[in-house]
Amino acid sequence: MNELMAFEDEVNEEKEMGSRNHSFVQAKIPALLFNDERFSVFVELSLDTSQIDLKPFGLKAKEELKPDVCVYPKSVGFNDDDDELKMQDMPPLAVEIVSPKQNLSDILSKFKAYFALGIKSCWLIVPPIKTIAVYSKPNHFKTFGMDTSEIIDEIMEIRLPIQKIFG
Repeated sequence: MNELMAFEDEVNEEKEMGSRNHSFVQAKIPALLFNDERFSVFVELSLDTSQIDLKPFGLKAKEELKPDVCVYPKSVGFNDDDDELKMQDMPPLAVEIVSPKQNLSDILSKFKAYFALGIKSCWLIVPPIKTIAVYSKPNHFKTFGMDTSEIIDEIMEIRLPIQKIFG
């Protein structure tokens, strides 16, 4: 039984594996937000979701979700006292970047769970079409493409030049 579970974990990990463009964009978002004194930016940080049941969202995860990027207030930074394996407090912003083998509906299900957990804003980044959708509610979003000069997240009061994300 353990071998089967290990195989399933390996298959799921391979399915979610990023690509060159995914990795590039995943590095650019924190780089662009690095100098904003309001925020601390984390990559692949585990969020403790044990306070809600993830089954209604159709997610395979049981007690944690791991956004590609998440943004916290500056007060949440390096912890000198003790490291945490899973964050209890939710970030105000979670960013997901679509990878070639990832299903878009899975990410949108994650967004529903993120909002249920109290996350205020979610970004969906789609590298092949150089598009970013900024969600303020599960079915409410604004889309930004290369024909716009910047993406605007009104909830987080963030403005980033879109060309710097994909360029």
